[in-house]
Amino acid sequence: MTDASSPSEDVSAATLTAVSPITDAPTTGASEPNAPPRYLISDLCAYLDTYLPPEQVSECYRAYMFGAEAHDGQQRKTGEPYIFHPLSVARILAEMRMDYKCLIAAFLHDVIEDTPIDKEQVAERFGEDVAELVDGVSKLTQLDFQSRAEAQAASLRKMLLAMTRDIRVILIKLADRLHNMRTLDAMSPEACRRISRETLDIFAPIANRLGINRVRVELEELGFAHYWPWRRRVIQCALQKAIGSRIEMVSTVETALKHALRQEQIQGAVEGRRKHLYGIYSKMRDKSRNFSDIVDVFAFRVTVDRVDTCYRVLGLVHNLYKPVPGRFKDYIAIPKINGYQALHTALVGPQGIQIEIQIRSEDMQRVAESGIAAHWMYKTGDQPGANPAVLATDWLQNLLEMQREAGNSEEFLEHVKVDLYPDEVYVFTPKGRILSLKRGATLVDFAYAIHSDIGNRCVAAKIDRRMAHLNSVLRNGQTVEIITAPGARPNPGWLNFVVTAKARVNIRGYLKNLRQREAQTFGRRLLSAELPGVNLDQLDPLRLAAYLEEAKLRSIEDLFGEIGLGNRLATLVARRLLDADGEEVSSEARRDRDLHPHRLAIRGTEGMVVSFARCCRPIPGDDITALFNPGRGIVVHRCECRNLGSLVSKGNKRLDVQWSEDAEGDYLTEIRVEIGNRRGALAVVAGAIAEQGSNIETVLSKEQDGMTTDLEFLLLVNSRAHLARIMRRLRQIPLITRIVRITRS
Repeated sequence: MTDASSPSEDVSAATLTAVSPITDAPTTGASEPNAPPRYLISDLCAYLDTYLPPEQVSECYRAYMFGAEAHDGQQRKTGEPYIFHPLSVARILAEMRMDYKCLIAAFLHDVIEDTPIDKEQVAERFGEDVAELVDGVSKLTQLDFQSRAEAQAASLRKMLLAMTRDIRVILIKLADRLHNMRTLDAMSPEACRRISRETLDIFAPIANRLGINRVRVELEELGFAHYWPWRRRVIQCALQKAIGSRIEMVSTVETALKHALRQEQIQGAVEGRRKHLYGIYSKMRDKSRNFSDIVDVFAFRVTVDRVDTCYRVLGLVHNLYKPVPGRFKDYIAIPKINGYQALHTALVGPQGIQIEIQIRSEDMQRVAESGIAAHWMYKTGDQPGANPAVLATDWLQNLLEMQREAGNSEEFLEHVKVDLYPDEVYVFTPKGRILSLKRGATLVDFAYAIHSDIGNRCVAAKIDRRMAHLNSVLRNGQTVEIITAPGARPNPGWLNFVVTAKARVNIRGYLKNLRQREAQTFGRRLLSAELPGVNLDQLDPLRLAAYLEEAKLRSIEDLFGEIGLGNRLATLVARRLLDADGEEVSSEARRDRDLHPHRLAIRGTEGMVVSFARCCRPIPGDDITALFNPGRGIVVHRCECRNLGSLVSKGNKRLDVQWSEDAEGDYLTEIRVEIGNRRGALAVVAGAIAEQGSNIETVLSKEQDGMTTDLEFLLLVNSRAHLARIMRRLRQIPLITRIVRITRS
């Protein structure tokens, strides 16, 4: 059976490998024999007359003339006048029966980007709706980017965000990309591979996510042909041989299905199909199989009038051929994430060859081929829970949320890529609501799928009324309940196992904002320590504004954040502010600051902006110092740490710190215990450590000379005094000959 991520790739006709527009009146004279046909505007207008009012067809013609004049003198790399491209894009959208404003935007989709025409002129001539559509499709060309990848990501981000306002933006872009792929032979080999890779990674999955199967299949086939031409040729040759040996089988099955339908007086159409080449290649790659192992390269589609008839036909085909256990899926009861609905079943056909049957209604067939575009094509037949327009809207809301949390365009694009490959698993909420998640999703992914606030406050969960670990992977049919707590917050460790883009971007965004808030609080403390006697909230606004402008910072909170993260030294900032605000600080306070520098107190609750060096693992009670690590905050070391000299020599700035009297929490430290080889010795040592209220995180054993063993413990302690009590207790064990605290190089 096919992958859940590809709604109907298993029944894509061979003819879909080169889907061509409706050929009512194509012009001739294409530059190459295999080039797609070109059309005149009169041909398109004649087709538009079949579903649009005359006044709207006239508006489309006016837009064509405006675009032709704007692109006058421009040529594509194929050598044809540029206007043939917008005309072809409009033709593709007309086949989807899109509304006239979408077609007008298709005629004009390149005028803002490639001609002197601006958005205001388009709005003046054709309205704000059309101008927004054209602007949404246009690339970002006015900004400077450091790399092609950054520019591409920024343009795609702009397009996807415009799509959240109007879904027609992406339909125009998909049609634009489809025609570009049809004429890709005119580009250089390097450009062909780059554009094909982008098409396979971004645009074909978007078409799949929106359920537009016809466009998806052609984008995949064209991208496959240009990116992996030899692989495609090998698979094509293998498929031709398979077809040659099984033509009779296909005809036999098709005849048997039609006969069974007639006997039961069921009106329905039967089509024998084969998978398209990229679908076969994807299954071979993803499942590490040879072509000979892909048994279901042939499929049959049965299209009937109603939903209940679909289930009657399912019984017929199961009586006709034996079903393969575990290969039936009911996508009518539980539609796929893009609205696709059908019954899928695998059967053992003639000669023992596995075949796949898809059964769907006529309305389901329209949605399977056109997806979100069916919202414009057909106003009837939508079923609750399977409406592609509703499902697309939900996805777009997730995109908006990801955009708000993502740090930059490239990060946003990576999250979108993750979200575009959903091999689904279906689970239930306690109230019976069905949620579709990416296969491999965990309980944390489920929590964020419900709502980002639920995910942020998640502390535990139940699967089928039993408590489960938050990293538990979900399976089809499970009922999941999330338990939250008001003061809970995301754990950075969740990033190691979540798989959905929504969960990942929300966790990262929360932690990033949390870190910034902690940095601002810590930065305020650092600056206050360097400005004794000064109330930072009462600094002269004009002088402070002058310094912030010089430092290119928007607010004093940003300044605190920069200091807390170690990007600016509090000492240098204080000196600049003292120069600017000399009257704020008395000469006695300055002299006291210089003679008795204030040592910052470390409480252990500063969060992510204060970390503790793993080489010496300082704990409360140790003499400590700190080094600034730009972008991360400060790293605390013990004063006797042997690595301090080399770190300072590399440009790290030193900071005077000390432990606060009310330092809180548990801290990691390491000790080495030399003990005689005796059975149960490790258990004795571990028991003694536990007696003193410490927890062992890890233990490493190294045999010395056959008589003694070194045991290295990573412990949790709350202070130097706590560690001293543990070491005193261990010295009471007769087998132990030596105990030392570890400092690593």
